[in-house]
Amino acid sequence: MTARVLITDPIAADGVQVLEKHLRVDTRVGLKGQELLDALPDYDALIVRSETRVTAEVIRAGTKLQIIGRAGVGVDNIDVKAATERGIVVVNAPTGNTISAAELAFGLMLSMARNIPQAHASLKQGQWRRNEFVGVELRGKTLGVVGLGRVGSELARRAATFEMKILAYDPFISEVHARNLGVDLGTLEEVLRRSDFISVHTPLTDATKSLIGPDELAICKPGVRFINAARGGIIDEQALLDAVESGHVGGAAVDVFTKEPIDPVNPLLKNDKIIVTPHLGASTEEAQTNVAVDVAEEVVAVLQGRAARYAVNLPRVTAETMKATGPYMPVADICGNVVTQLSEGQLNEVHVSYEGDIAEHDITALKAAVVGGLLKSVSEERVTLVNANLVAQSRGMRILEEKGPARENYANLITVEARTSGGITTVAGTLRRGLPHIVQVDGYWLDIQVGSAPYLLFCENEDRPGRIGAVGSLLGEADINIAFMQVGRDHPRGMAMMVLGLDEPIQDAERLAVLAIPGVKSLKQVKL
Repeated sequence: MTARVLITDPIAADGVQVLEKHLRVDTRVGLKGQELLDALPDYDALIVRSETRVTAEVIRAGTKLQIIGRAGVGVDNIDVKAATERGIVVVNAPTGNTISAAELAFGLMLSMARNIPQAHASLKQGQWRRNEFVGVELRGKTLGVVGLGRVGSELARRAATFEMKILAYDPFISEVHARNLGVDLGTLEEVLRRSDFISVHTPLTDATKSLIGPDELAICKPGVRFINAARGGIIDEQALLDAVESGHVGGAAVDVFTKEPIDPVNPLLKNDKIIVTPHLGASTEEAQTNVAVDVAEEVVAVLQGRAARYAVNLPRVTAETMKATGPYMPVADICGNVVTQLSEGQLNEVHVSYEGDIAEHDITALKAAVVGGLLKSVSEERVTLVNANLVAQSRGMRILEEKGPARENYANLITVEARTSGGITTVAGTLRRGLPHIVQVDGYWLDIQVGSAPYLLFCENEDRPGRIGAVGSLLGEADINIAFMQVGRDHPRGMAMMVLGLDEPIQDAERLAVLAIPGVKSLKQVKL
């Protein structure tokens, strides 16, 4: 019998046509509540956009469901965990609106450069004020791109045709990939100091929230112009407004906001030097068609027994492999995540080694977990066994893997080594009593139970009496609670690594104070 698909949110007709060539399709837009629950048992696939909430209850009602498709990028309205537990594949369309978002950012940049919205509004009011709307050319200007993923890369390509110089900040883009785009890489500070226009294209995470705030804006060129068509909150809205009103920032174009729909009294709407649009990044006919066709093709593939390109949850693996490697996936994820936060400079390549019993099995899922951890704070893409290689390749990441026998003290060990322009950072982890433990950092052997504190403070220092007490006293005076402490050293009175589990994060003042303690070489904080 032909499989059946239920569509509960509007999608482009082209996507529906793809489905109708192979499947029975029912479109029931707005189906909710008990009606949705009653309808689902008859369907093999469900396609939604952002309106339908696919909760665990909805998933349980879909007793025949094999796949849930989201015609868009995010899957926040789908309980992916519940779907995975029931063996249901969840797919999205992560590339469908890439061009649309990049073109909007470029259009906003042009609008700022030539004061197009302001001139339009003035002329509509019957005023002819040419002299007040003198703009600047893009040619020869430096565009700073913060986040060189899919959208940032497409923006860079378009800016290059306008003869702009392009400088980007993205630690997890390879230099080869940047070179192929004609982009120079730099630190965030370099991008801020040197750019005439700055466009942000990162996900909104704990690491990128208020990534550009008062301090960052203060070091920018006078007259710099900002574009945010990525996520609200990456640029501090109040700080941006203050910088525009002071004249230090020459203008801004904002498509996304901390709160959406935006409050009508938001002061960003009142300043004529700030162009605002209502989250139009994916609002083109082509983008809507692309995401509908992409997700339709994914649904057809899965229902015909083929692999999905854009699965956002793990497909089924053999019971034997899952039993052996599944418990170590959180270890792989944590090692990748901690390496990202500890490393400095531009990524060149990543070495991953699997030692022990796990090395005798298919470790593809462990690699996916490592890549997911590496990119957790820098990419919105959910990395899975299905797309791990694709995601890594899209960022020009070179990942080398090796397997080996167990070490003397560890039945299984996963080691992730990031080689960057700033040096080599290594983190190794294992399971102990069923819980992930970090057991080595940059050659120092430790034993850190992950999850026992939300923050880890890594302090490399000379192994001398009083160093531990000095750091502990300083944090105590700052009312920062220490959950635990671990120390690893190369030899007595040599160099040592002190790791403190903290209940609260240290701030800049405490960080500088710790670094001022004699014998402290480096200090880095990791959020788990």
